[in-house]
Amino acid sequence: MKRVAALVAALALIGVTTWLVWPSDPEVRGQDQKITVVDGPADDQRVELDATFFPPPGGGKAPAVLIAHGFGGSKQSVRQQAIQVAQDGYAVLTWSARGFGRSTGEIALNSPDYEVKDVKQLINWLAKRPEVQLDASGDPRVGIAGGSYGGAIALMTAAYDQRVDAIVPQITWSDLADALFPNAAATTAGQGPETGVFKRMWAGIFFGQGVSLDSFALLGQQQESAPPTAEQARCGRFMPAICDIYQQVAKDGKATPEAVALLRKSSPITVAGQIKAPTLLLQGQRDSLFPLSHADANAKAIAAAGTPVSLGWFDGGHDGGNGEADWLFEQSSAWFARYLKGDGSAQTAPPVSAFTVTRDGGRDPGTRQRIRLHPEAASYPGLAGTGTTTVELSGPEQNVVNPPGGAPASISTVPGVGALLGGQGTGGVSIDMPGQSAAFESPPLTAPLQLTGSSTAKVKVSGKGEATLFAKVYDVADSVQPPSLPAGLVAPIRVTIPEGAGSVEATITLPAVDYQFAVGHRLRLVVTTTDMGFATPAEPATYQVSLASPTLTVPTVRTLAAPPTGVAWWVWAMPLTAVVIAAALLATGRTSAGGPAGARLRRRAVPASEGIARPDDSPAIVPDAVPVSAVDGQPHDAPALTLNGQAHDTPVLSPNGQADKASVLSPNGQADKASVLRPNGQAHDVPASIAHGESGEAPAAGLAGARGAPSEQGGEPVPLEISGLTKAYRNGELAVDGLSFRVEQGQVLGLLGPNGAGKTTTMRMMMGLIRPDSGEIRIFGDRVTPGAPVLSRLGSFVEGPGFLPHLSGRDNIELYWAATGRPAADAHFDEALEIADLGKALERAVRTYSQGMRQRLAIAQAMLGLPDLLVLDEPTNGLDPPQIREMREVLKRYARDGRTVIVSSHMLAEVEQTCSHVVVMHHGRLVSAGPVSRLLTPAAGANGQGPRLEDVFLDLIGDKS
Repeated sequence: MKRVAALVAALALIGVTTWLVWPSDPEVRGQDQKITVVDGPADDQRVELDATFFPPPGGGKAPAVLIAHGFGGSKQSVRQQAIQVAQDGYAVLTWSARGFGRSTGEIALNSPDYEVKDVKQLINWLAKRPEVQLDASGDPRVGIAGGSYGGAIALMTAAYDQRVDAIVPQITWSDLADALFPNAAATTAGQGPETGVFKRMWAGIFFGQGVSLDSFALLGQQQESAPPTAEQARCGRFMPAICDIYQQVAKDGKATPEAVALLRKSSPITVAGQIKAPTLLLQGQRDSLFPLSHADANAKAIAAAGTPVSLGWFDGGHDGGNGEADWLFEQSSAWFARYLKGDGSAQTAPPVSAFTVTRDGGRDPGTRQRIRLHPEAASYPGLAGTGTTTVELSGPEQNVVNPPGGAPASISTVPGVGALLGGQGTGGVSIDMPGQSAAFESPPLTAPLQLTGSSTAKVKVSGKGEATLFAKVYDVADSVQPPSLPAGLVAPIRVTIPEGAGSVEATITLPAVDYQFAVGHRLRLVVTTTDMGFATPAEPATYQVSLASPTLTVPTVRTLAAPPTGVAWWVWAMPLTAVVIAAALLATGRTSAGGPAGARLRRRAVPASEGIARPDDSPAIVPDAVPVSAVDGQPHDAPALTLNGQAHDTPVLSPNGQADKASVLSPNGQADKASVLRPNGQAHDVPASIAHGESGEAPAAGLAGARGAPSEQGGEPVPLEISGLTKAYRNGELAVDGLSFRVEQGQVLGLLGPNGAGKTTTMRMMMGLIRPDSGEIRIFGDRVTPGAPVLSRLGSFVEGPGFLPHLSGRDNIELYWAATGRPAADAHFDEALEIADLGKALERAVRTYSQGMRQRLAIAQAMLGLPDLLVLDEPTNGLDPPQIREMREVLKRYARDGRTVIVSSHMLAEVEQTCSHVVVMHHGRLVSAGPVSRLLTPAAGANGQGPRLEDVFLDLIGDKS
């Protein structure tokens, strides 16, 4: 122990020293500035911008980055981001745009005559700073980043000022008119904002007083501003002309030519071809204000001029989501490093891929944190994808009604609510009002379908006049779960039915999403007459909606692949440190145990003199009976096997507390009956075991107390003996109550019981993780205690494997084995990894694995060293049917090779096919035990076939519901 203490102290000293000398992030100090600019069509308006300048902390000259805030925010909204960018080696300038925070002036919606001129003068100001690197006199090396309103000013400024060298706009618009008046229907009459559907709720937030669209401000930051005037209370701090136009369209619910012209003037799409600065567009997948189609339009227009463009679709947006702040910073940092600092060269591939998508990778079973994957593609495929899949839809023509006043309205997404609630929601619950919607559905999918882009459908609308409708595609799992609306997005359409025609056909471009539909799920196209987020006609009307084409065209991108992941130094350092400590502890423990390491042979019985003394040192002396406590607390006789092979009757407790007799297999192969009392008080006989000579079946699991049973057969100790095991919670409730059973070599035993039966507690005691209050567990004759050497013969997977997410699958299991201190040659890596069958994924980071892949890797880890006793908790969770079938055969083969397997599972059909024997627990007690085949034999159904294991199990635990 002295050596261990010295080693721990030395490692602690090394850790503290490293922490003290390790370089910390450089200190960044902001300098508040008041910068006066002149703008307006005639350059006659003076505005004072409230700004903060962060010099590069390392001194000298550095490229500059302008960071713009979102709508409703101020320079304070992006302060932490500015500090982080400055620590990356840049000079950073943040400011409150005109009309926001402490800056003067009025909001002009990023107009070229106002906000764009302001930012051009901020660039002039940077060119005069001695800390900023220049490309030429008056031309600083500068980039611009910003989200939403700030993203639009980055695009607009880059179009009007060629001094800008790189931009990173986030969750912003391409055409503000299209954003507020979308129309997803293409008809012979055309489409566009002039005929679009007014996005009423978002527009009200956008033009209202004191409500922010800035994702940071939404989470609680307050802008600094004076109390509003009467005019500002009417329409915020907007310019009066903008306020007047909004008042008109909000009243009528339709775009006017003046509104479209004003909004288009502030739209990057009108000038995107002039942008020469390399552009990284980061757009949120959860955004009903500026959906993915806006990033798509910007990308195409900028790339058409030959400018480098990359896109990232991340888990975030104006409707919430995770936000992925760290990943967004990594992408932005890499982009600016290439185009501002000059890291890398034009001949090498850019550090940011042309197209990246965030996808859900499930939850890490160790940390329980959501895993996000980032598959990449070398080129941007657009919203049409690299290929398409057609999905057949069916459904008759259906009547839909627009209610008077448009109420009550269906719900797809409540604008802004997802972000206000913390950003983790999916957009809320989607509801379609009865009588207002028509639905068309596909048959169940026979293969997974990964949608990436905008699907299209063709519908026919019959009726009179103008129809305002909303289309969406649901993921329908079954009749129990509510349908899921990907990202909560809906496509608004407005069609005009020609006079006398009676109907019109329209091709609908559905919202762009990245979403996987699972096998067996169905796609449901729904067309409704109302949506809470939009303005709808007040006049009641009835229409008929049908499919003009029976197919839904779904885009796919097969070129997306997960990128290789790097490993941070600390990911290696921490496990290696743990390995060193574990190896030292193992070495010390083996030495102090009284013999050199490796003195114990893995497959022989260990005499009592080599370890902890057994209560029954002489297996030749076996008592005729072992007292077993019944529910009423009175002892009952429980005779076990005697060496002459004669079986004695053993009481088995039923759920009502009454004991019945159960005999177990004697070594001569003669089986007796095991009576198990059903909940109704009637007993039925279950043969407790099988003869040794029966083909395909292993020796029986005894029902008697393990201490009364023989400890060895043919010189080999019994793999598992549990005797009188009891464990109570802190409140006194018994988790395990007097449990006794044993498992023989070659068996696959199913440990069954409802939630709370005590299965997991029992398995944790098997592994020495917790101590029993009374009773004992013996593995191959040795009593289990925390750290007992015999535990090296046990492999387990219980309650998640706890993999290190940044390491590859191979690295994880190799480090796990190294921590045991045993030779690598004993691990049998090849055999275990063959079971996992992960292929090339074995070299990927575990955080990119699906749940099924993690499950297979965990089982392979449990099988390292080919342990003689294997304990698995729910091993088939996350596996698909072919993998479940393969796992079933793996476990059977493993037991046939002379080892023993214990499986805890709720999948009783799998237990029935996999296990040779079962032990059933209820409320911590043993209810029944024996071979599966004999358990199912006694009760035959009316059709002459035996019951399912599920029926017998429910009967045993008293649950007939």
